[in-house]
Amino acid sequence: MHEIEWLAIISIAFAGSFGHCIGMCGGFIVAYSSAKIDNSMSPSSQFIRLGAYNIGRVSSYVILGMIFGAIGSLIAWNMDLHGALFIIAGILMIITALGMIGLSKMIHLLEHSFTSLPWFKKLFSDLIKSKSIGSFFALGVMNGFFPCGFVFFFAAKAAASASIIDGALIMAIFGLATIPTLLALGQSVSFLRQVAFRQMMNRIAALAIFIYGLYSIYYGLAFLFDLPL
Repeated sequence: MHEIEWLAIISIAFAGSFGHCIGMCGGFIVAYSSAKIDNSMSPSSQFIRLGAYNIGRVSSYVILGMIFGAIGSLIAWNMDLHGALFIIAGILMIITALGMIGLSKMIHLLEHSFTSLPWFKKLFSDLIKSKSIGSFFALGVMNGFFPCGFVFFFAAKAAASASIIDGALIMAIFGLATIPTLLALGQSVSFLRQVAFRQMMNRIAALAIFIYGLYSIYYGLAFLFDLPL
C-alpha cells in the first residue's frame, strides 16, 4: 500500500469518529460511563478504565483485520478473483457511505438486529453492573465486534489488502484514530454532542469512503479488463 492510502485511512477514521462513531457508539459509551464511572473515582482511575475499554475495542479490530486480510490473501493468488475482491470491497464501501448519510437502510437494519439479540442484551447488562477494569476491557471487545457500517469499510479495505499484516494494521489504525474522540466523549466534551458538527464530519467521511469505493471498483475492473492504473 502507498503512503497516500495510509494517510487516507487515518483521515477517514479520524473524521468519521466525530460523526458516525459518536452516533453509533455514543449511546454505548454514555451508558457505561454513567453507570460504571462516578465522581468518587480519581481522574487516573477513570482514564485507566476508559483506556481499558479502548484497548479492548482496538484488539477486536486487529483480530477482524487479520481475519479479513487472510481471506483476501487466499483470493489474491488468482488475478480474476483479486479483481473481483476489489469490486466487492468497493461496492461495500459505497453501501457504507450511503448508509452513513441515510440513503441506505441495509447496514442500519443489520446493526439494529444485532443489538436486539437476547445474548447481547444479557452480556451488556452483566458487564455494565461491574466496575472492574476487566469489565471495561470486555465491553471494548464486545463493542469492537459490533456490526457497524464504518467497520465494514475498513474490513473491506483489510480484505482488499490481501495481507494479514496489512489487514491488522488497517484495522489497528482505524481503532487508534477513533480513540481521541471517544475518550473525549467519555469525558463529556460538549462540542462532540453538537448535531451540526457531527453531521458535517460524517458527510466528509462518507464522501471520502464513496470516492474510495469508486476507486476500488475501478481498480478491480483494471485487473479483469487490463485497464490503465
